[in-house]
Parts: sequence; structure tokens; C-alpha cells
Amino acid sequence: MTKTFNIMLKRKIHFTLALVFAVAISTNAQVEKWQKGIVKQEFLYDKAPFPSCHSATIAETPAGLVASYFGGTRERDPDVEIYISRFVHGKWLAPVAVANGIQPGGKRLPTWNPVLYQVPAGDLLLFYKIGPKPSEWWGMMKTSKDGGKTWSAATKLPDGYIGPVKNKPVLLSNGNLFAPSSKEGDGWKIHFEVTKDDGKTWRMIGPLNENGIKAIQPSILQHGKGKLQILARTANRAIVESWSEDNGETWSALTKTSLPNNNSGTDAVTMKNGRHVLVYNHVLPPGDLAKGARTPLNVSISKNGKEWYAALILEDSPISQYSYPAVIQTSDGMLHFIYTWRREKIKHVVVDPSKLKLKKIRNGVWPKLKGYTAPVITETKNEEP
Repeated sequence: MTKTFNIMLKRKIHFTLALVFAVAISTNAQVEKWQKGIVKQEFLYDKAPFPSCHSATIAETPAGLVASYFGGTRERDPDVEIYISRFVHGKWLAPVAVANGIQPGGKRLPTWNPVLYQVPAGDLLLFYKIGPKPSEWWGMMKTSKDGGKTWSAATKLPDGYIGPVKNKPVLLSNGNLFAPSSKEGDGWKIHFEVTKDDGKTWRMIGPLNENGIKAIQPSILQHGKGKLQILARTANRAIVESWSEDNGETWSALTKTSLPNNNSGTDAVTMKNGRHVLVYNHVLPPGDLAKGARTPLNVSISKNGKEWYAALILEDSPISQYSYPAVIQTSDGMLHFIYTWRREKIKHVVVDPSKLKLKKIRNGVWPKLKGYTAPVITETKNEEP
């Protein structure tokens, strides 16, 4: 009896494994239908001195691409530090720690959400946060004159300022460096931190009229002639927007777009041709929940910031998460996406935007593509805030 049971158990295990592999292969084959335009995809590292990572950012410098992210035991743990990876001679160098949360008295606090910005013909800026949690963190900044190889001492931003909270700042035509930011203490509120001297002095705009919406982590799109748009994460099941007609000095109240949000970070960029790119999890949480799984990871494109077209699925797996993306367009016209891969690694994807095939998104529903079916989520990994 025992022998028969063992044989049956082995057969069941082999069948289950075969089914898992078959689903994985099928999913990969199907998602490739949504991946036209991808030139390269790679991890920033194979091994790292930390088990968990998150919140990546990327910038193009005269010395090459530079990426940053935080890593440690787990988000919120005091050993979490800010790491840098540099792309040199065709490969990413090993992660290097460049900032930590060790205080003068020896107490150690976690670091959070680095953001890189390359000043035109100037320094590379690194913004990050230190604190026990987002409602209590403060802003820090470092600079590099050699494309991230060496860094200045850390300086604290003025009290009440945290710098760009997740997504890159934007240099406006009037010379203002506009940092999209938000706070999570007394509710979720979006504001902007503005500097005309590369971070030496600052002023604040906002907070924006919430209009009953809980929103954080905006990104900025530029429409020309002083017209700006933000897109932001919410706890209201939708990406929200706000508009400015005066280079960001005043803003409309937040309103929901037709695009879903799973209470996870997004990013966006305006390309040289005036089109706008949005990278996000096109996921509507189940029921009336505010939060959903962080898979798949999608890219949409718009001419006017209002009508969006499905362009690309960067990741689509029953295993979550693929999250907190960042996107830039480099001088050669390529789009570079960087994001958290299951909290285990940071992934980098290069896309040729001229090769993308667009399908209109209607009523917030990702369009169907013949032969493609989204996988059913079977596992989530480290779904942190």
C-alpha cells in the first residue's frame, strides 16, 4: 500500500511540475507578442550584498548610464542602504553602497527612494530619504562630478523638504528644476519642490487640491508653452492627473484618469517627439480593494496625455511583483526602463520607441491581442507599501 501511494505521489509531483513549466513557457511565449521594440533586457547584477532591493532610478551621464536603488534585509530595516550601479564598457558594474542612515549618535535608520538627475553640463545629483518610515523621513542629497564614480558628502535638504519623492525632476524652459514630491504624514498630499540653483536653495508649491483623492509619487509630463501634467499613484483604484498652464506655479484639482492603479508607483516621460510614455501596473484591484498585485508591468503612450495606447508589456507573470518603474529617453532616442523584479533584483530594459505597435485603450481596459491571455496570479512576493 505504501509503495503504491509513493508511486502515485511521485507521479502527481511530476505532473504538477510539468504543468507549472508548461504554464511558464506558455506565458513567456504569449507575452512576447506584446514585446515588440525591446532591444535588450538584463539584470543589473547577478549577486549583491543584500537579499532585497527596491525603488530604482536611472540617469544618462556623460560617462554613461547610472542606476540607483535601495537594498538591505527588507524595506524599513535599518540596514537598508542606497546603492549605485554604473554601466561601463558594455556591462553593469557590481553594486556599490553610497549612502546609509547611520546617525551621529550611532543609531541606524533605513534609507529610501533614491532619485538621480543629471544637471546639463553639470553634476549628477542623487536625492534620497532617511527615516523610520515615510511619514517621518527627511530629504538628503549628494553630488558626483564623474558620473557616479565618486560622491560628495551628504547634505540635508531644508526642514520640510524631501526632494523628488520617487520620480525624476524636470528642467523647465524658465530654468526651474521641478521636483515632483508628496508627503504621507497627515494624509497623502502632492506638492512640488523647486530650485533654480541645482539644489542649493528651494521653494515649495502646493499641496495640490486633493479633491477627495489620496495620491502620492507624481511624475511630470511637458506639453509645451508652460503646460504641464502630472500622473500619480493613488489609493483610489485609478491613476490621477492634474494640469498646469503656468509652468507649474498653479495646478488644477486632482482628477481620476481612465487608467487603473493598484496603489503602486508609476513613472512617465515626455519624449523628444512630444509623445508621452507611462510605465505602470495596468491592474485594477479585485472587488473594491485599493491595492492589487504588482503584475503585469505595462507601458502606454499618448499624444496628448489624455488618450492612451497600449504599447508594451515589460513583465507578465503569475508571480508578483514587478514594480516601482522609472523611465528615461537617452540621447540616442532609446527608452530605458528600470524596475524592481520580485524584490530580488533590479531589471533594465531598452526599447526602441519607433518599433512599438500601439492599440487604443478603451474604458481603461487593456486591449486584447490575438493569442495572448493574461496569466492568473498564483503567488505574491513581498507586497510592501
